[in-house]
Amino acid sequence: MSGAGAATLGSLEDCDDFLTGCTFMGTGGGGDLEEGMSLLRAALDNGISLGWTVPDRIDEGTLTATAFAMGSIAPAGAGEAALRRAMHLDPTGRDGQDSLVEAVRALSDYLGEAIGCLVAVELGALNTPAPIVAAARLGISVVDGDYAGRAVPEEMQTTPFAYGVRSDPFASVDRWGNTAIVTRTANPYMLERIGRHLAIAGIDGTSIASTPLRAERMRRILVPGTLTQCLRIGRTCREAVERGQDPVEAALAVVDGWRLFDGVVVRKDYEDTGGFMVGSVDMAGVAGSAGRTMRAWFKNEIHVTWIDDEPWVCSPDLVSFVDPATGRGHSNADLAVGDRVAAVGMRGLDILRDPHHLCHASGPAYFGFDVPYVPIEELVAG
Repeated sequence: MSGAGAATLGSLEDCDDFLTGCTFMGTGGGGDLEEGMSLLRAALDNGISLGWTVPDRIDEGTLTATAFAMGSIAPAGAGEAALRRAMHLDPTGRDGQDSLVEAVRALSDYLGEAIGCLVAVELGALNTPAPIVAAARLGISVVDGDYAGRAVPEEMQTTPFAYGVRSDPFASVDRWGNTAIVTRTANPYMLERIGRHLAIAGIDGTSIASTPLRAERMRRILVPGTLTQCLRIGRTCREAVERGQDPVEAALAVVDGWRLFDGVVVRKDYEDTGGFMVGSVDMAGVAGSAGRTMRAWFKNEIHVTWIDDEPWVCSPDLVSFVDPATGRGHSNADLAVGDRVAAVGMRGLDILRDPHHLCHASGPAYFGFDVPYVPIEELVAG
């Protein structure tokens, strides 16, 4: 990795801490934890240095891009295996990280200029470590920050959309080697739709490189310092456990968040539709939440919640379900009936809280719910 790093992941313990923080901020999405850890472990085993650099150390003229996996987080079923056979595809395909690196190269080739820095599009167990490893393999920098401050399902919940920055052109490379360059889209909604259809066509999702920006412009829309914060959250959780303290409360002190509910999962329903995992989960309260109920609706990530059937915290504010024993976030793909959960909440980005973005990109109305958005700090104060 070029440039001095703001932090490094020099050991498996560092990687584990980092992923704990990514899942804490991931609101139930952001990719598979085991896949993310496998990427980091393989890189360390191969002697690859992992880390990130502060935004100010990226030359203003450097071309930057995002690199991420796109697709539903739902577990693969028999239908996907049958479709792979029908398409005469190799059952294994290529490694997803190879596809991500190829997507960055494909975008660079189209633009006729080397991409010198990658930016994580979101915080999550796969889509945050993936660009770190891809950047290291490409010999370029990755910046300490992301474009969402959490995990999100769509382009419309990112800061490029909020600031009116185009994310096209973009490159898509799936695990079978199918490569597409989308030179221009009508608007961000169509960019999301086209990318999502490429992910569906790829059966197991696809790897995307997008949002080519000069570093000077990237810095204006970046949510800075989030990779370092994820590492700090994970270390704080681990150290709290080692001291016999509550890791959830320790992590909440780092992020200035709130403990919203303690419960046990009693129901989970979902469908894999349109390239998303969409569903809801019900919890029965325990400990300080005994006698109460909580429901959450997710589209890959959690976006709308209710306490005792009354609307509660909604996107763009964050709700993550975490393991009360470790502080590590639960993926909505893996969450199961009987799991013990602490629901934690944090403030979302201010720019996504204005009326326009709440309606057209980030709030409960955008996701189809006739539920008023109330800032989390007002809800918990009341």
